[in-house]
Amino acid sequence: MSMDVVTVGHALVDIRITVEDFAGPDEESRINNQSRGIGGSAVNVAVDIAKLGGKSGIIAKIGFDSFGKIIFDELSKLGIDISGLRISIGDTGFSIVVINKRGEIAIYSYKGVSDSLRPEEVNSDIISRARIIHIASLRLDTTLKATKTAKSHGKTVSWDPGRVVSKAGLNNVENILANIDIVFLNWHESEALTGTRDLEKASRLISEKGPSIIVIKLGDKGAFIYNRGNTRRIPAFKPPKIVDTTGAGDALAAGMLFKLARGHDVHDALIYGMAVASLKITMLGANSIPEPSRVEKYLEQLRMM
Repeated sequence: MSMDVVTVGHALVDIRITVEDFAGPDEESRINNQSRGIGGSAVNVAVDIAKLGGKSGIIAKIGFDSFGKIIFDELSKLGIDISGLRISIGDTGFSIVVINKRGEIAIYSYKGVSDSLRPEEVNSDIISRARIIHIASLRLDTTLKATKTAKSHGKTVSWDPGRVVSKAGLNNVENILANIDIVFLNWHESEALTGTRDLEKASRLISEKGPSIIVIKLGDKGAFIYNRGNTRRIPAFKPPKIVDTTGAGDALAAGMLFKLARGHDVHDALIYGMAVASLKITMLGANSIPEPSRVEKYLEQLRMM
């Protein structure tokens, strides 16, 4: 079966806690509510694409434990291709996500076996059946293997390096960027990777290494896009309310990649992704997103404003 997007990266369980305010040192904050769900950037993008009506798959590693079963069961229920999911002796990773009354988040992560996905464990067959391969927040050697495998099959490759990998700097990821078509970063990651706060300069430095499209996510300031030499800054869409910003960047990437896989142009795909992200933050959960019909209605309302 062909797929729109296959993601490669971490598969985690999110333990979500809502509070009025974050506790400081030697302080206590009452928990208003708690819930669990699957997470990790690669999982979020795969799940979001499935919920938007697309076909997705995932390459990741989970432990042979109760958290691993939660991830296995939830991905299976959503019809996501899990033929690239590796099961290992060890602990499945998890994140404790604390959300305050303003929708701000603090995250404590334990990657567990998800960070031990080795290059030789990258499933070539599942990659060959996707239009786009999206790699998120993964160790460099496995990332390089995934990009090379994807390119050997003629696939479009997108990369979201995440906070830790971005700190490696451009010179240490040149071999990866040579195989990348689309890069997703937030403002802090862009600066960490390139050493400059200037979005256009940062994008050009990255593009010189290979990628033709760079998307810099700016939170409530919108997004900046570099597309084959052309740049544009797009203001954020103001959401009706803010409940949980966890996974908003993944929602943007998922919406954009889904539309690109279906043949839409880059600008329209980005606008769609931004709309998905704007609505996502009105919902609790890293991969809780609206029905496709609600996204389309929201876009129509935005066009009329």
